[in-house]
Amino acid sequence: MISHIRIKDFAIIDTVELDFYEGLNIITGETGAGKSIIIEAVSLALGSRADTAFIRSGKDKAVIQMVADLNGEDYIITRDLSTNGKNVCRINDEIVSLAQLNKLCRRLADVHGQYDHQSLLNPDNHMTLIDSYNSSAVSPVKDNVSYLYRKYSNIKQELSLLLANEADSERKRDFMSFELTEINQAKLYLDEDEELSQRMNILQNSEKIYQNLSNVYAIICEASPSVSDGIGKSLHALQEISTFSNDISRFSEIMSDVFYKIDDLTSEIRKYTETVSFSPELLDETIQRINTLDTLKRKYGGSIKSILEYKDKITIELEKIENIDSIRDKLTQELKLAETELAEECKKLTSLRKSTSKEIEERVNEELKELNFKDTEFSVLFYEENYKSPCYSADGIDRIEFMITTNKGELPKPLVKIASGGEISRIMLAFKNIISDYDFIPTMIFDEIDVGISGITASIVGKKLLDISKNHQVICITHLPQIAAFGDCHYKIDKQSVNGATHTTVNPLKHEEKINEIARLIGGVNVTDITIKSAEELINLSKAQ
Repeated sequence: MISHIRIKDFAIIDTVELDFYEGLNIITGETGAGKSIIIEAVSLALGSRADTAFIRSGKDKAVIQMVADLNGEDYIITRDLSTNGKNVCRINDEIVSLAQLNKLCRRLADVHGQYDHQSLLNPDNHMTLIDSYNSSAVSPVKDNVSYLYRKYSNIKQELSLLLANEADSERKRDFMSFELTEINQAKLYLDEDEELSQRMNILQNSEKIYQNLSNVYAIICEASPSVSDGIGKSLHALQEISTFSNDISRFSEIMSDVFYKIDDLTSEIRKYTETVSFSPELLDETIQRINTLDTLKRKYGGSIKSILEYKDKITIELEKIENIDSIRDKLTQELKLAETELAEECKKLTSLRKSTSKEIEERVNEELKELNFKDTEFSVLFYEENYKSPCYSADGIDRIEFMITTNKGELPKPLVKIASGGEISRIMLAFKNIISDYDFIPTMIFDEIDVGISGITASIVGKKLLDISKNHQVICITHLPQIAAFGDCHYKIDKQSVNGATHTTVNPLKHEEKINEIARLIGGVNVTDITIKSAEELINLSKAQ
């Protein structure tokens, strides 16, 4: 809800600050005092288009600040409008775009009247409102339509991609076949390049490897005395005295382990030395193989793993190309089945919406008759051309718009084309009174709600506004005492001329002041005891509602 607004240098307003509260907030004032300017300022804060003509004469900038609460989170909204055309929007002191401001404010408030902040006039919202009215029945079907639409879209996209690539398939097949043959002929395996690198290193250094291994073997086994003989004699000496001490016995065990490890090592060195030989042919073959692998890496990836992954990929793609006819037939059948399932579920959704719409039509028309729209007929139009050539979406195939005729003999017209702001506001009031349980917008603002009505009809409008205010914050500008009497909070707008300049002020009224203001609305300039008593009676009757 909106809790506070500050308006500075806007139209004939110098500086105005006022607090709004839960329930029904009523604003009254004499004609020309600036009642609609307040709503214009609120609309600007809520994201309507800016007009530099609203900047107070002689000032460089107009500023509107609003404090609001949405789902437990506080927001400070600021609009700065400068004479140079610069328009700055802020949310919590952070500069945002007008689109970002609109996104927030669409969830915060609706301004009903002659302004462009009327969500109910947007046909895009009509289907949502119908679905919300009967959500328990509609939501499961709508969710299933959304699921089937995603399934249908995925198959359609896959088939479209297949058909789009079909013409290019022959060229791709030849090229990928060549690549696959080249990779297959190479007979790669993981880590082969590392093995080849080690082999080449050995071949290039075979002479030195052979010489050093031979020297090691000679030192250990063939020298006089040899390392092996020395370790053997040392082991024998330790074994002779091992029984005299645990420590000596441990020395003997260690020496025994060394002796056998040295023996195993020399055996392996001897065998390895026998395998070492310099082969120019093998070295050339190894280098050639490494070059082959490097060429494949450059073409198909930086590693053997990447090459093998690419091989698997083109193998699958070749299989698709080879079987493109069967895949196309399969996808076509799947798409046909998916569309059939989607169409059937869309029909269910349409049927639910149409039955819901009939109920909404009846209730709205009842409300309109109570609001003195005796010749008005509200209806919900389902565009039938959508069913002849269905255009599927996650919401089904329906295109819906609210229609109305306000005079006998006229054809229904879209709700958005109703000319009178007052008529629109009262139609909104009727609709909002019905769907208030399903509408989560916390604040509703009505301007010109009372144009063309009086007497009993005005009292009915006031009662309906009060009903709506039980679930929404309502801010309403009115000139009718029958409506003003229902207000929980009452504000009066006054216009004064001071030093040749016009100033508008807005003041909250206490109970006695409210009685006097309603008496003024009843009797005009001359407030008498009779008009005061009539005002008190109106207020008391509103309390009894």
